[in-house]
Amino acid sequence: MSAAGRWTAQLEAWRIPDAILERAPEPPWAFPPALFAADQAPSGALHRVAREALGGGGTVLDVGCGAGAASVPLVPAARALTGVDPSPAMLAELTRAARAVGAEAVAVTGEWPEMAATVAAADVVVCRNVVYNVAAAVPFVAALADHARRRVVLELSGEHPSVPLVPLWKHFWDLDRPAGPNAELFVALLAEMGVHPTVETESRPPMKAHLDPAEHVAFLRRRLCLTADRDDDIAALLRAGVADQPTTAVTVYWTP
Repeated sequence: MSAAGRWTAQLEAWRIPDAILERAPEPPWAFPPALFAADQAPSGALHRVAREALGGGGTVLDVGCGAGAASVPLVPAARALTGVDPSPAMLAELTRAARAVGAEAVAVTGEWPEMAATVAAADVVVCRNVVYNVAAAVPFVAALADHARRRVVLELSGEHPSVPLVPLWKHFWDLDRPAGPNAELFVALLAEMGVHPTVETESRPPMKAHLDPAEHVAFLRRRLCLTADRDDDIAALLRAGVADQPTTAVTVYWTP
């Protein structure tokens, strides 16, 4: 099977069984904006290589922008920002964060690559913590490259971001979860497309570093399709170090 086929199949394996999903009191895929806030963005390879490509200045397109963690820290080298995201609440945070640093952001509500035809090309395209939500990665990446004049800069975690939750799924639901896909497979997928990026790897702190304990518990409760009466159980497992692994961030970048 091709790398693209394995990527799709391994993402499909993460599907939550209907019997569990039907019992979820709220949609499990919502994310707290604090996780993606511009002021929470770690300084690392993504921002460094994006600034290198911007040079004296340029435009940035942020796909799956969230609250602007990938793009807002690029101001003032980024003279103009465009953010694409399906969440109006996240886009509102992006706009607020951009204005706070003296920039304006064009907010485009919708999914990528469906919205690609409505979005202008930019000097640099950034995409952070998105591709593990994209089963059809080939057209997604192709549209990123089509919109970048100088560089595509994409960040993903070394392993699927739900892997740290595997012990929690087993504890609460006796459900075995997969281990893939991972960044290595994504790079192989790019190679199948004829893209041979530069790859840099760095360590990041665990999720709890960006959320207060109550927010972290609430986030995990939603992800695990649990009710609020399980919050104390979740908190106890977190105190015991479950789901506390550091993250490996992998930045891949190339000139289209």
